[in-house]
Amino acid sequence: MKQLLFPILIALITMSSCQSPKKTYTASSPDIEQKVKEFIPVKLSTDLTQLSEKEKQMLPYLFDAAKIMDDLFWKQSYGDKDELLNNIADENLRKFVKINYGPWERLAGNKSFIEGIGPKPAGANYYPADMTKEEFEALDAKDKDGLYSIIRRDEKGALKVIPYSEAYKPELTKAAALLKKAATLAEDEGLKRYLELRADALLSNDYFASDMAWMEMKTNTIDFVVGPIENYEDGLYGYKTGFEAFILVKDKEWSDKLTRFAALLPELQKSLPVDEAYKSEVPGSDSDLGAYDALYYGGDCNGGSKTIAINLPNDPQVQMQKGSRKLQLKNSMRAKFDHILVPISKLVINPEQQKHITFDAFFENTMFHEVGHGLGIKKTINGKGGVREALQETYSSIEEGKADILGLYIVSKLAEMGELGEKDLMDNYVTFMAGIFRSVRFGAASAHGKANMMRFNYFQQKKAFTYDDATGYYTVDFDNMTQAMKDLSTLILTTQGDGNYEKAKQLLNDMGNIPATLQKDLDRIGKAGIPRDIVFIQGPNVAGI
Repeated sequence: MKQLLFPILIALITMSSCQSPKKTYTASSPDIEQKVKEFIPVKLSTDLTQLSEKEKQMLPYLFDAAKIMDDLFWKQSYGDKDELLNNIADENLRKFVKINYGPWERLAGNKSFIEGIGPKPAGANYYPADMTKEEFEALDAKDKDGLYSIIRRDEKGALKVIPYSEAYKPELTKAAALLKKAATLAEDEGLKRYLELRADALLSNDYFASDMAWMEMKTNTIDFVVGPIENYEDGLYGYKTGFEAFILVKDKEWSDKLTRFAALLPELQKSLPVDEAYKSEVPGSDSDLGAYDALYYGGDCNGGSKTIAINLPNDPQVQMQKGSRKLQLKNSMRAKFDHILVPISKLVINPEQQKHITFDAFFENTMFHEVGHGLGIKKTINGKGGVREALQETYSSIEEGKADILGLYIVSKLAEMGELGEKDLMDNYVTFMAGIFRSVRFGAASAHGKANMMRFNYFQQKKAFTYDDATGYYTVDFDNMTQAMKDLSTLILTTQGDGNYEKAKQLLNDMGNIPATLQKDLDRIGKAGIPRDIVFIQGPNVAGI
């Protein structure tokens, strides 16, 4: 026996000595703990007593499917999540990596914060890291610019297109099965049909039917947004979509208050401050507005800054036929208002105007931002195709800029129409101004951050506010802001309608930056310890199931 054991031991020792030492990732800056503290923890929960027993039984399946979307987005944004996290010893560094879905700081221009890891590829993990734009544009392959495909190299090194349904088949097969199980518990026929069709879509790569079914849901209490949806992560072309999931529970009382606004979309479209050609499309009549509490954010929507409202589907064909649904995430919105917006306003807004900082105005500005996404046009007026395709990587920032400024424009029009009752528009204007400081902190890598920088610089040029250098206070000028709002709406809508890529690029280059004065105030906000954003404590246990 000893004779047998001895060579085995020698072999094991030899194998052990030949293995490369375990790699350990370390932070490239000493302030990681402070960066983690800039995200204030918020628990995601709501009153579940309004749910039926079957709806409660459905939730675990939705949580499991949402977790799969979260893992898939890790693959799209970085690659091997486990290899990265398992080789980090420092707990704060691990937390910060999880917040950012990788080693690049999303709210600081995607700067690497781990030693030895270089800049983030513009195309994330959707394209080969060594691929050039010229190489991609020379590729003659169907669906290379599709929303639901990745680009890889074949065994000869040539580029090839792989549909999501093939690239992520094991994960999507599991997710589809979970959605089918959830559908068996759905008592609402609209929700049941959507879940079944969405399960099919994950496997077929065709999301149109399920998007239409999602639009047709009207009486559901639980909502589940799931799949590849937004294209923010693709900084190379803006083509590819990121996997994400929201688990939502409807606030029926607040939703009922919002229902009447959906019918006004065609009239709001007609009122836009542009020539007829730029507002010729008629928004779908099935658009609706609703308020929800979120139970879970997974994947793209959870990376870096957290969204507080949703306007979907993104498919322009669906929007033309059905419109879009605008979902306000009330518990997340309230957390950002209380913990971030109000403290910021006390530092930067003239004390005489701080009375105009209200949650109702914040809710309205955010809600009508989402309505603004559905206005304007989806196809260029001069044969350049869709606006998204014509504007390429500038599209997301320009579109967010459009939604922001049209949100304020819509509030002013509704007030003019008498739809908002007794309304002091200064509440919306001043709250909107304070909101710029909140969103600008999301940084240049964020479409929302760029949009806010562009708007701040435009407002400054148009004297929409005055600034007191001695106190650091901003004061909104009502008349100038009203005019600036209309002018910027016109500029963005015509840029989109013309499919003017060069103009869009120029706008972002000229105004999508932080001037020295604003940076000084952002530094003040940072030194005051005001959180940059929220981070969620979430899951079945937190939700109470």
